This record gives sequence, structure tokens and C-alpha cells, in this order.
Amino acid sequence: MHDILDELLEQKKYTEFITSINSMNEVDIAEYLITVDDAELYKVFRMLKKDMASDVFAELDTEIQEKIIESMKDTEVSRFIDTLAIDDTVDMLEELPASVVSRILKTTSHERRNEINRFLQYADGSAGSVMTSEFISINSSFTVARAVAYIRKTGINKETVYVIYVTDKSRRLLGIIELKDLLFANDDDIIENLMDSAIISASTTDDKETVANLISKYDLLALPIVDSEQRLVGMVTVDDAVDVINDAATEDIEKMAAIVSTDKPYLKVGVFRTWLTRIPWLLVLMISAAFTGSIITHYENALGQVVILTAFIPMLMGSGGNAGGQASVTIIRSLSLGEIRMGNIFRILWKEFRVSLLCGVTLAVVAFAKVILIDRASVAIAMVVSLSLIVTIIVAKLAGACLPILAKRVNLDPAVMASPFITTIVDAVSLVIYFSIATKILGL
Repeated sequence: MHDILDELLEQKKYTEFITSINSMNEVDIAEYLITVDDAELYKVFRMLKKDMASDVFAELDTEIQEKIIESMKDTEVSRFIDTLAIDDTVDMLEELPASVVSRILKTTSHERRNEINRFLQYADGSAGSVMTSEFISINSSFTVARAVAYIRKTGINKETVYVIYVTDKSRRLLGIIELKDLLFANDDDIIENLMDSAIISASTTDDKETVANLISKYDLLALPIVDSEQRLVGMVTVDDAVDVINDAATEDIEKMAAIVSTDKPYLKVGVFRTWLTRIPWLLVLMISAAFTGSIITHYENALGQVVILTAFIPMLMGSGGNAGGQASVTIIRSLSLGEIRMGNIFRILWKEFRVSLLCGVTLAVVAFAKVILIDRASVAIAMVVSLSLIVTIIVAKLAGACLPILAKRVNLDPAVMASPFITTIVDAVSLVIYFSIATKILGL
């Protein structure tokens, strides 16, 4: 489709081009605009229908949004910003350069600017920062007929009409009713008798990931957001929740891979910026790994007496790192989904201890057989390796389970305590365990 659009644009068949591009999905149009030359970008964007342009704009990268805004006159900026959903507007302003933001705020109406500023005051990462105020609310005393008429009159530019909130005169949330319930009810039925008063809501100060998890847990189309006085101020829709979950997952994956997170796609990040995101943790891990070398140097005499001990170091360190990584990833995921909390730490450690004991003994039996049958080492050496494996696996799994929970407790991201960090710690600990056991059993 992109090739067809390029051909129509090149041949200046604008009527066919407008028909073709406006028949596409908003996401597909946004992907096409990324490929358009800067000189043609704004011209193509202006060919979109008014409602379509707003939806497409919300899907674009900040870089493309900035180019389009810069191509507009002040009057065009003002009219266009008024067509955007408030949450999309706020998301854009948080990413654009200060000079562009200042221009946008100067050109918008006083009422719109006040609304934008109110949303910008919510803390980054809070429910208030991702909610929209474009919801439908009705009074509990409305009849179904009056409610439907009100929705027809006011719902055209709302984020969704499928979920309607019921409030009192002070805007306090009383209940929720779905559009389908209105469609199949009698015209003279009272909303108060139809609404669901078992409300699932969140506060503006709640973490946005908590809100996204609530939407996922209860299969909601939208979640109402209330202020400290239980007044309805906005809602978070399922599409915003999906974005939050995807962003959180991406951030966790980057941290678990020891990369400083970035909000740009891979191909949009330059080489220098990519270097900056990777080098800090690489330096930290390299310096911390130096302790491993110090431990080996400390036990140099023991290694000199029984050289074969050196052959089993990679296996021991690798097994410990893998075991710790398994536990940490499992716990980090459970923490992010709200399945566990700090109060569960003793149950978690008891479970991981039993799991690690089973894993350690299994690996020890296999390692013992390998050392005797394949490596042709003595029974004493096999005992050292096997016992070291058991203790290392236990320590690694307990550390992998415990550290993310403790990180959460002190308001650090649990993902920081992921595989690279855990592996570095376990490497050093496993060597101390290994050489300590070897010293005792072999009398070094």
C-alpha cells in the first residue's frame, strides 16, 4: 500500500491519494507518514480528514509530531490541539521541546490551557498522568430515555460511549452502567435502579501500572479515576492500559539486561545514545566482577596444589548464576503483577529453599557421576564439587528471590536486581563456597 501511495503522490493524483489514505487504519497511516519526506510531510497530513488526523497524530513518534506542529500556523495549532484527546495532548507535551510546548500553550484557548496544565501537574507515572477527562457521566435520577438522549448530544467527541458513569450533583461517583444495558432497558427505567454500584476505581495518585493491572484483572474497558474526595475526574481506557503494560515490560526487560531504559524505538536511537544506555551498567558489572578475580587470587595456593579444581569453576559459577536468574525473574514478574508483596517474603524464601534443595541435589548427583566417570577425578574432588553445587544453588535461589523484594521495599525497581546483578553476586559467593569446602575436605 505504501508503494501505491508513493506513486499517487509522485504523479500528483491527489484525489485518488486522499481517497486511498483516508480509507486506511490510523496506525497504518502513521507508519506511512514516517516514510514520507519532510518536505511532503505536512502536505500529506493536511489531506487527512479532521477526525482521522487527530487519531493518526496520536500514533506518531514525537519527532514527527514536532515537525508537523512546526509546519502549522498559530491559528492552525490552536484549532488542531482542540481536536486532540486531552490525554494524547498531555503525552505529546511531555515529550516535545520546551520551545514547542510554549508555542502550543500560547496558541490554545484559555479553557483548554487550564485543562492541560491541570493534567501536567499530576506526577509522572501516576494514574492522573495517563487518564482522560473525556468521559460521559449522567445523573442517577435520569430515565433511560433521557440518558440516551444526553449521550447522543454529548458523546460524539468522548473517548468511549460504551461505559457511562453515574454521579451525583457533586460529581461523586455512585455507579457504572454500560451502553448495552441502556439499549435493552425500558425508556422509563431509572438509572439508579440499573447501575452497578460495586465500583472498581483508582485514585489520581495511584501508580499507572496498578491501574493497568486492575483493568487487566477485571477485564474492564475503562477504569474510573477519582480524586481525594471521591469525585470523578477522569478514566483510563484499555488502550492506554495496554500502552502502560508494554512500556513497563520494555523497561523491565532493559533493566534485566543491564541497559538504561529509553523510550525511543531501537532504530530511532543513535549509536552514541545507545552506548550511553549500555555502558553504565557494564562498568558497574565489570568492576564488581573484579572481586571474582580477587577471590581466585586469594586461593591461588589451593589451586596450585589441586589444579583440577580450576576445571569446575565455570560449571559452578554458571549453574549458580542461572539458578539465581530463574528465581529473580519469577519474583520480579510476580511483583509487577501484584501476586506477591513484602509480607510474603518468608513464605517465598521457604518455598525457594525447598526448590533449591531439590535442584541442588539433582545437579550434585549428576556432577558427582561426571567427575568420577568422565573427569576421572577422586571421590574427594567429586564430593567438593557436589557439595559446592548444593550450597551455591541454595544461596543463589534465595538471593534471587530475596533481593527484588527488598529492592521493592526501599522503593527501587525490582528489575534492577535481575540476572546480570544476581549473577555477579552469585559468582563471587560461589567461589568462596567452593574454595571453603575444598579447603575443609582436601585439607589445603
